Amino acid sequence: MTILAVAGVSARAMAEAAVRDGFQAIALDLFGDVDTCRTAARWLPLGEPGALQIDADCTLSALRLLAQRGDVAGWVPGSGFEGLHEVIAEGGAWLPLIGNRPETVRRVRDPRVFFRVLAALGVPHPRVSRTAPADRRGWLLKDMRGCGGWQVGPAPEAEAGSPAPAHHVYQQQAPGVPMSATFVADGYRARVLGFNQQIVQPVGDRPWVFAGLVGPVAVSPVVAHEVAAAASVLAGAFTLRGLGSLDFMLDGERWLALEVNPRPPASLSCYPEAAPMAAHVRACVEGVLPAASPAPTAPVRVEGHRIVFAPRALRLADGVAAALAARAATHDLPSAGARFQAGDPVCSVSAHGDDAEQVWARLQAAHADVHTLLETS
Repeated sequence: MTILAVAGVSARAMAEAAVRDGFQAIALDLFGDVDTCRTAARWLPLGEPGALQIDADCTLSALRLLAQRGDVAGWVPGSGFEGLHEVIAEGGAWLPLIGNRPETVRRVRDPRVFFRVLAALGVPHPRVSRTAPADRRGWLLKDMRGCGGWQVGPAPEAEAGSPAPAHHVYQQQAPGVPMSATFVADGYRARVLGFNQQIVQPVGDRPWVFAGLVGPVAVSPVVAHEVAAAASVLAGAFTLRGLGSLDFMLDGERWLALEVNPRPPASLSCYPEAAPMAAHVRACVEGVLPAASPAPTAPVRVEGHRIVFAPRALRLADGVAAALAARAATHDLPSAGARFQAGDPVCSVSAHGDDAEQVWARLQAAHADVHTLLETS
């Protein structure tokens, strides 16, 4: 059985997808959650959970250790590596990289390059600026190296025309619903697996934190065609390989591209029938895209998941940890005794159904149930 190392801030979803697709998984992440360790053949830490950032030295030490085994086919960088292209490069010297090349990640996350390419290719996107706007109302400041919405906030007070911090860009707020398109690319073109509606919520002083998604959801044929075409042309422009996502705002029939995530996205769990990790490996290693999906003859099963953030500082009591573990639709399970600060991710909940509205309602109920449990901790 082929052994894959999957790495990210949280590797549980990638590990589960890899095992479901016929691989043996080794998980590298910050949390070492109960279900991650249950799924993976081995777990290695990438840093401190409370930091919510991958530590470069921990990552390279873990990859060197796995390289000594001699039986790991390669490693897949996931969320949290957007600003760590040097780590991806050095890690690829120890263990074969199954994902985008570090230069690709660097270019996609360089605001000077990314938005210039969007403009050249005619991909619609919000107004952006590398200098502070004269009137900051309606403008955001975004760190292109970050992920999960933690790196986005209202534009701070700054002298008009002053340069944005390194790796940052000012972006005008766009109306509509936050969406994403999940795709697989082969370095030249991309095939979209489906579209997802994102859940975004305030956490602490961060107003637009990614908290989950529901997918696949329907979009109009015009939007589906235009977004899929944009994903494909961007795959060629940036030589994207494997799983990724194109985030965009959707306002009726108008859409605006926000960013490309050049790694397996959180939405991969919404597409189990597409064998997403197997498709990722084939696209990266063999340059083969999955076959185009025929029109469904039966209702498409809709999946959703939502992150539960700590409502306050807490220590997870033994009974609460056991109750969370007993819930079939609860994931990223922390160990008893784990401590959290207000706003830290504690776990996640999932739901499925015949349509997005049903899934939204079930996610909301599951989220409320877990919050009630946490209040007793």
